Amino acid sequence: MRIEWNAHMFSRDRGRYPFHAQAAYTPREEMLAADPLGDYLARMQAEGIDRGVLVQPEPYGDDHALVLDCLAREPDRLRGTAFFYPKDPAAPQKLVALAWREPRIIAMRFHAHRGKEQYLDSFADPGVRALWHRAADLGMIIELHIGPNYAADLAALLPAYPRVPVLIDHLAEPQLGSPGEYEDVLALAKFDHVLMKLSGLGHFAKAAPLYEDALPLTRRVVDAFGPDRLVWGDGSPRIIDTHLAHLPAAERAKVHGGNLARLLKFA
Repeated sequence: MRIEWNAHMFSRDRGRYPFHAQAAYTPREEMLAADPLGDYLARMQAEGIDRGVLVQPEPYGDDHALVLDCLAREPDRLRGTAFFYPKDPAAPQKLVALAWREPRIIAMRFHAHRGKEQYLDSFADPGVRALWHRAADLGMIIELHIGPNYAADLAALLPAYPRVPVLIDHLAEPQLGSPGEYEDVLALAKFDHVLMKLSGLGHFAKAAPLYEDALPLTRRVVDAFGPDRLVWGDGSPRIIDTHLAHLPAAERAKVHGGNLARLLKFA
C-alpha cells in the first residue's frame, strides 16, 4: 500500500473558502484550483497512491471547511489534519468540536521554525500543552512542522506523552538550523513514539526529482530512526527507493505506506 501524508488543498473559490485573517502567507495564484481534490485524486492515480492525508494549510488557519468537504467526498481513501492557534484559549475546545464533527481528522499540527515564530514561543507554553493534551485525549497524532532550533525544546515535552505518536514533517527542515541543532533532531530518535517524514527534500536539495544530493543527510536520518519510524510525504514515491536503496524491499515498503497503514488503521 502506498500512502502519502502531505497534500494541501487550495481553492479558487475564495467566497466559499476564504483565507484566514491571521494567515501566515497567501498561496500563489497558480496554487489555487477550481477542484483541488479532483486534481489530487488524479495525482493519486498517476503515482499509484492508495490513501492520502490532507494537511490543513496555514492560509485557512483554523477554518477547516475545505478539508472537511474533501473528506466528505472521499471518506474511505482520505484522512485530514487539524490546525489551531496555541495562543487561542478556545483552541482545545475547538479541536474537540472538530474531532466530534469529523472523526477522519486524525492529527493536530503545530508550526515552529525560524521565520515562523508567531504561533508559539516554546513547547512548554500552556497553550501548546493544552492542545497537545486534548489531542492525546482524542487519540490523535501530533504532527510537527518544526525546525532544528526547536528540537531540544521538544525533547523536554516528549516524555510526558509516551503513548502519543509524534510525526515530524520535512526532516525537520535542516536548512533552517545549524549542524549542531540538527544533532538535536537526530537525538529525538531515542523516543520510540517519534516518527520522521521523508519529505520536503526540495526545500534544501537541488537534484530534483529524487534529490540524490541529500543522500548524506537522509542516510543519517534513516540510520537514526530506522524503517519502522519513517513515512513518506511528497514528491515522487521513487524518492523512498533512492534514499533507502541500502535496505531490503520489505523495509522500503514500510515507508511507502506500511507504517502509516498501521498507524492510521487503514485496511
